[in-house]
Amino acid sequence: MTELLQKVRVIDPVSEIDELFDVLIADGYIREVASHISDISADTQIRDCQGLVLGPGLVDLYSHSGEPGFEERETLSSFLQAAAAGGFTRVSILPDTSPVIDNPALVAQLQKKRGGTRGQGGQGGNFSPLSSPSSLSSPLPLLHLWGAITVDIAGKQMTELADLASAGVVGFTDGKPLENLALVRRVLEYLQPLGKPVAFWPSDRQLTANGVMREGTNALRFGLPPIPTSAETTAIAAMLELVATIGTPVHIMRVSTARSVELIASAKAAGLPITASTTWMHLLLDTKAVKSYHSSLHLDPPLGNPSDMAALRTGVRAGVIDAIAIDHTPYSYEEKVQAFAEAPPGAIGLELALPLLWQYLVETEEFTALELWRALSTNPAECLGEKVSAIVPHQLAELTLFDPQQTWKVERKSLYTLSQNTPWLGQQLKGHVVQIWC
Repeated sequence: MTELLQKVRVIDPVSEIDELFDVLIADGYIREVASHISDISADTQIRDCQGLVLGPGLVDLYSHSGEPGFEERETLSSFLQAAAAGGFTRVSILPDTSPVIDNPALVAQLQKKRGGTRGQGGQGGNFSPLSSPSSLSSPLPLLHLWGAITVDIAGKQMTELADLASAGVVGFTDGKPLENLALVRRVLEYLQPLGKPVAFWPSDRQLTANGVMREGTNALRFGLPPIPTSAETTAIAAMLELVATIGTPVHIMRVSTARSVELIASAKAAGLPITASTTWMHLLLDTKAVKSYHSSLHLDPPLGNPSDMAALRTGVRAGVIDAIAIDHTPYSYEEKVQAFAEAPPGAIGLELALPLLWQYLVETEEFTALELWRALSTNPAECLGEKVSAIVPHQLAELTLFDPQQTWKVERKSLYTLSQNTPWLGQQLKGHVVQIWC
């Protein structure tokens, strides 16, 4: 199949380009990129793309799948379909499934059971919020699996890291705090020769205690148990000391405070081999939003104070925070319909992140389109030890076509994910993915 995208806005962080071009795609490859393309075959499908944005496929560093173990929340098939509808061409699931992804046999099983149909030869898939999710027929993203660091994520005994690496996991993480620093040190020593990414979520659970909201005036005002900033920053400081001693590269997950950004900036300036990510909701909302007591605003780590959100945005733009992760965390209605402090923490986001980030960061001109796209595509790929190709001829077509102006309503019939735990449920959004190639 040959497609010509006419007058599309190409956003390419690899080439640092944000310009209008014609783009010719055939047999899964980008064939030509030029200001005007007229020499095409008779069977070429021509699309007027004025007002549309074409960028490298989005890459999600970490999210949760319900399957195996909690298929009522999310199956692998629904997870991948939601990711495709959100513009993602590569996604990575955390190992905290049931059973935990801590052995090569389960890795092989999940790789075979990824579900759905993936388009051959780079075929694109179209998405419409007005159509039934069950009607989706499209290419599906490449699925990465994080391997667990500890057996059953109990935090006491390491998995067979070398065997998991050979089985094809993208890297190692438990996706939850590891507070045994002696074990963390040993993990860093063992992983050094394997050349796989390792990600940690630094958080001191003793300091977190029973808190559910970031410490500050809003926590007092809303009467919710607070979590001090030091619960995150002391754990990050300890992690940085270990990295400085051992030298194994580390990715720091779920950065949520201004002080954490300062610590990471200083560590990078000193040459430590670290990367870092925050989540999309921590860039869009702060503690003021918790006034609604919507259980989907109960996150872990919690939403920051306004100064934290501002620092995270500045950190992403400056490259101190390398990537924006989605951390898609589906829960059933029954699990979330509880009091704020009692509901399990987490929210969905694969289908919502790009439209909302574009609307509130790019259209307000706080971020450039290149800055946002870099943090959602090329940078997260690099954190995984991968590369995303430039939008140039002869490269495989791994692309996302996005309409910043298309409006749609977030409701059950417009979502491919099986869960609905989001504070934007029932709201009109502006911006929707039109097509992906992968």
